[in-house]
Amino acid sequence: MGDLAIDFCGEWYEPTDEDIFSIGREGDLEVDDNPYLHRRFLQIARYDGIWRLSNVGSMLSATVADGSGGMQAWLSPGARLPLVFSHTTIIFTAGPTTYEFAVHLKTPSFRQEAPGDSSAGDTTIGPVVFTDSQKALIVALAEPMLRREGTGFSAIPSSAAAAKTLGWALTRFNRKLDNVCDKLDRVGVAGLRGGGGKLATNRRARLVEHAVTSHLVTADDLYLIEKMRGTDEG
Repeated sequence: MGDLAIDFCGEWYEPTDEDIFSIGREGDLEVDDNPYLHRRFLQIARYDGIWRLSNVGSMLSATVADGSGGMQAWLSPGARLPLVFSHTTIIFTAGPTTYEFAVHLKTPSFRQEAPGDSSAGDTTIGPVVFTDSQKALIVALAEPMLRREGTGFSAIPSSAAAAKTLGWALTRFNRKLDNVCDKLDRVGVAGLRGGGGKLATNRRARLVEHAVTSHLVTADDLYLIEKMRGTDEG
């Protein structure tokens, strides 16, 4: 394996230092024949000894996070950032489908120390606290990704489908979705609101991307769907 390797659906790609590795509907990594996906969306290339990820598309953005979920960035069209971690996760949504691939570096320029065990009990990820029902909503939307093993692609449920999974009325689901997005928007999570104060149409996809990459929800939280199914809480 070279210095950098890319994993998508169990297939591995190893661009050389001289390559400009393209990812999209066409390119070195042909993700999917999805008309909502740019022909060339992302590029990975090495400049001045540093691997960089560039968004060369015009409409789509990508969520980029380290393997621990402790650091996250939103890569908008025209932006680029260095790949400095041993394991970087990239998630993006095109139309109804969300895709995930991983980048592995043999010689990362940034190394993280694993935190020691805490005797204080539960830990809180980030500054936001969610009720069980709010977290169950996120889990219901992220369920296809949480049940999938490894990298690949999945479809995020519609609000109506996720509400049905939880046994909730759609109006209740949408109200809680507003509350969850408002909480995250207030602490600076990008992409959950559109211009002029209007909620972004793709907020469900962005919410799932953030929640999965930050480890806000994991497969261990799937029990919340059953726990909160049909409840009248909140």
